[in-house]
Amino acid sequence: MLKKIAILILVAAGLLSQPAAAETKIGFVNTEKIFREAAPAVRAQKKIEKEFEKRDQEMQRLAKQLQTMQESLEKNAVTMSESDKRNKEREFNDLNREFQRKQREFREDLNQRRNEELAAVLERANKAIKAIAEAEKFDVIMQEAVYAAPRIDITDKVIKALADGK
Repeated sequence: MLKKIAILILVAAGLLSQPAAAETKIGFVNTEKIFREAAPAVRAQKKIEKEFEKRDQEMQRLAKQLQTMQESLEKNAVTMSESDKRNKEREFNDLNREFQRKQREFREDLNQRRNEELAAVLERANKAIKAIAEAEKFDVIMQEAVYAAPRIDITDKVIKALADGK
């Protein structure tokens, strides 16, 4: 069905003549699966985790400190003087703002690094896809589709090629 639709689209766009459409070889690649399972993607994820490990621990430490502060404030609020209570609340709010800022920066930096690493993986995957397409004489390889029959899915071949390429 997908092949027929893709062929009809290509024919309608004038990219294929009707006789050539009958012999068109189409493939499909699941990019998300490559990002999850391909060796370079797995290595990139581990690299990022290691790179951000200390900052993540710092964020967890700050979150725990905030939680402890809040519990202390709630527990001791009735016995504190108004000035002590205001000082503790101000201290809590300052730390909370710092935590929110650091958390936002952490997420932005993490997303930027992840995008950089995934772009490199995607570049390698596209080279592998092109090599497979040329070697197996594919006319079209799609990376996004609502449905792709398993017989045209070459994702596992791409993952293997990425693993072999180290």
